[in-house]
Amino acid sequence: MSDKPRESRATVTVLSAGYLGDRTASTVGLIRDGDTLVVVDPGMVSDRSVILDPLAELGIDPAAITDVVFSHHHPDHTINAALFPNARIHDHWAIYTGDLWDSRDAEGYEISPSVMLIRTPGHTAEDISTVAGTADGMVVFTHVWWTATVPVEDPYATDPEALRVSRARVRAIADLVVPGHGPVFVPDESTPQ
Repeated sequence: MSDKPRESRATVTVLSAGYLGDRTASTVGLIRDGDTLVVVDPGMVSDRSVILDPLAELGIDPAAITDVVFSHHHPDHTINAALFPNARIHDHWAIYTGDLWDSRDAEGYEISPSVMLIRTPGHTAEDISTVAGTADGMVVFTHVWWTATVPVEDPYATDPEALRVSRARVRAIADLVVPGHGPVFVPDESTPQ
């Protein structure tokens, strides 16, 4: 099975770059692939307008979002999922729609022809990454890195060795990385392994 989607026609927008410190916010992203509109990690932000205003500027009603992906189940990445009432919710082992729980493994799951999920454990045992094939290459939304530079060693990692393997997996496919709590970056030799 490939780590890359079969098509590369998606577009990616960072709705809000996350941050760490006295306050914490997740990086929240939008992926468009035809009629598929995916929000990744709609977690903690200073105000819901931080997510909703950029969508409005793009002409997207929250009710039009088709899918929401949780990289993992920490509240700082999930707390605003209810902003998207019609979306299917994806995590590591299921898709949730209304009152339906459809069990499936996230590994290799294709949300659309240009968007797929891969397992990237380490921070938690259940971490997944969202891979978007775009005209400019592969963009990976992931929590294997909090930012481009910190922390080198994840102090909350449930499995540091699995995290190293997941980081190598993402580095092998990513042209751009959208980390859990920071701006987009290009992975290179200086990216923590």
